[in-house]
Amino acid sequence: MEPQQRLILLRSLSEPFSALRNWGKLLTNTFQDLLEPQSPMTALDTVDSFFDLPEVATTIAEQISVQPGQVRNAVELLSDGNTVPFIARYRKEVTRGLDETALRCIEDAVGRARELASRKRTVLKTINEQGQLTEKLRDVILKCNDRQELEELYSPFKPKRRTRAAAAREKGLQPLADILLRQQQLRESADTLLRKFVNPKLQVTDTDTALAGACDIVAETWADASDLRQWMQQRVQRGKIVAAVKRGRKTDGERFAMYFDHSERVERVPSHRFLAMKRGEAEGILRVTIDPDEDYVMPRLQQRLLQNPAFEFADAIKATITDCYRRLLQPAAESTLMQKLRITAEADAISVFSNNMRELLMAAPAGPLVTIGLDPGFRTGCKVAVIDGTGQCLDSATIFPAPPRNDTAGANRTLLDLIQKYDVRLIAIGNGTGSREADAFVAALLGSHDLEVTKVVVSEAGASVYSASELAVSEYPELDVTVRGAISIAHRLQDPLAELVKIDPKAIGVGQYQHDVNQPQLKKALVGVVESCVNSVGVDLNMASPALLSHVAGIGPTLAQRIVEHRNQNGAFEKRKQLLDVAKLGAKVFQQAAGFLRIRGGDEPLDNSAVHPESYAVVKRMARHLNVTVDDLVGNVTLVSQLDPKEFVDDSVGEFTVADIVTELKSPGRDPRAEFKVATFAEDVNQVSDLTIGMRLEGVVTNVTHFGAFVDIGVHQDGLVHVSQLADHFVNDSSQEVSVGDIVKVTVLEIDEPRKRISLSRKSHS
Repeated sequence: MEPQQRLILLRSLSEPFSALRNWGKLLTNTFQDLLEPQSPMTALDTVDSFFDLPEVATTIAEQISVQPGQVRNAVELLSDGNTVPFIARYRKEVTRGLDETALRCIEDAVGRARELASRKRTVLKTINEQGQLTEKLRDVILKCNDRQELEELYSPFKPKRRTRAAAAREKGLQPLADILLRQQQLRESADTLLRKFVNPKLQVTDTDTALAGACDIVAETWADASDLRQWMQQRVQRGKIVAAVKRGRKTDGERFAMYFDHSERVERVPSHRFLAMKRGEAEGILRVTIDPDEDYVMPRLQQRLLQNPAFEFADAIKATITDCYRRLLQPAAESTLMQKLRITAEADAISVFSNNMRELLMAAPAGPLVTIGLDPGFRTGCKVAVIDGTGQCLDSATIFPAPPRNDTAGANRTLLDLIQKYDVRLIAIGNGTGSREADAFVAALLGSHDLEVTKVVVSEAGASVYSASELAVSEYPELDVTVRGAISIAHRLQDPLAELVKIDPKAIGVGQYQHDVNQPQLKKALVGVVESCVNSVGVDLNMASPALLSHVAGIGPTLAQRIVEHRNQNGAFEKRKQLLDVAKLGAKVFQQAAGFLRIRGGDEPLDNSAVHPESYAVVKRMARHLNVTVDDLVGNVTLVSQLDPKEFVDDSVGEFTVADIVTELKSPGRDPRAEFKVATFAEDVNQVSDLTIGMRLEGVVTNVTHFGAFVDIGVHQDGLVHVSQLADHFVNDSSQEVSVGDIVKVTVLEIDEPRKRISLSRKSHS
């Protein structure tokens, strides 16, 4: 199964309608039976068996199309403290080749299973303390594998706030409610019956009060009925989601204008529109509801609940049905569905953010060349920082080539001196305010002096966050915050991954409603993405910052800082094994991290590869087999091609590991990132007013969402390529066509300068 397919499958598990289909019938058929008197439970004798690993493993295996044994082995490895990158790369024999995507799916699914087990324990304990836990109910709860199903089973037993029905019961009106529920012909007049329940001491002052209280009990009884709740939930999911602007909020809520009078079927609403509507509701602009079509619902409820139209209290029953629907059934079903829609939408949004973050982190590095970082500005000038190939700041300056100073001559002299003095090969220009003016100035300088320097406009999203952070202060304590920003911009061009790991992912701006989703889940997903990217690329042990090292498998922030301190005090590491000399870095951490750390020019050639130290003996056997040294073998495709991997498989090393070793020996330490390329912006297009319909431009994809992709075309405002304009063919998923960082050709379709909106197309005939 492809990684993307696994992600789609996992998202589908939280799809808001599947749960009802899976367990609704069970609840309808068994709920009343569960409440029949049984022998009371005196002890929860099966609490310890709530989490059954074999059963959980079988369920997960079916969901991601692998074998249960693979899942069990993966869970055991994770439980033993092994990291996902380490298991995926160096324990393939144990998991039979499970990749990171599958392992993270397993990790998440096991976490949900443990949470469900914990919730079962709480539910059983609560019901048991109420004295209502029967054998049958206990067995159904123990077998329950769905959180929503569990909550439905628990719903009648949940402690509730004092309701109108509860107050009516306190007034002795339950017997009257029972009569109304039975709807059988009365043996006396309705008025005579009601008078029996009038009791001024209990604040039942007249027959109308008695009837109203009994009807409140009836309404709550219906609303608690499992089959009726299920029916109502099925109805709302076939309804429409409706958004409307609140009175007096049109002017300040213009960005939500498309939802001022919006309605669409629930089953068709995409995640980004749902989250947009909910954001408008959270900001007090919109009112968002579910319309299940009351004209359809009410006749069917009456047919279902009014069993005897000739009943003396038939009119009261009809009114109670309406009250039950509007006050209890519909709001509860709407709340449940809204929660399910939010869960699904948040999962989609987190997936989009994660995918974009991965593409951004894995963007092609320009390499260890001397680079100028230029942070544009007008009044305060452009901050310039010169960075060497190792990332160290060599020099800095401030130039004023743009208004209000317009000191072009002085800016030319300063920048030219820095370029010539340090033999600068790259210039990274931040894409913030003044970017195009700075870009034009640099282009003119390079052209007039025929300098072989490459200039690139890079995203500066989050640079200001980093420059004011404690990390930036610790890295460059003597430099001004603005210079730190220029340094960050230069580093982003040299090595995007190494720099972006220093910044909170949410500040980088490649998400879709990232501030509206479940923050712990988002953080967990993004941490996983960063960890995956860092370990797939590998880290130079003698060059990496603490921020980068902290994402290496098994290390973390504290050990990362100790590694850097040890490096500063004792000099560069010459062997991976010297990591064991770092304070509190033990054998387990070394095992997890060593394969992802690189030492260039060290004593051991394999230390600059992804071959794990535990497999060095295998490589030595390979070298002896060919009568060469390990130095001769590493990187020599001709020699490595002479090896037969099967000859080196034994009880200590399997086929997966040997195959990976052979691949690595052919290209040791290979960077999986793409080759560095530069987008060329049109020189005469600097702002939105310079655009014309039909103009063909080159740009860089800055964000990918379900509804399309945003592209920087160099006018300080990204344009949107709607999903319908991404390709000549039908596109269902934007991420299948473009990724963050892609260089694309686009055509300008529409320009809305007042609203700063640009519509673009990638279609060939545009």
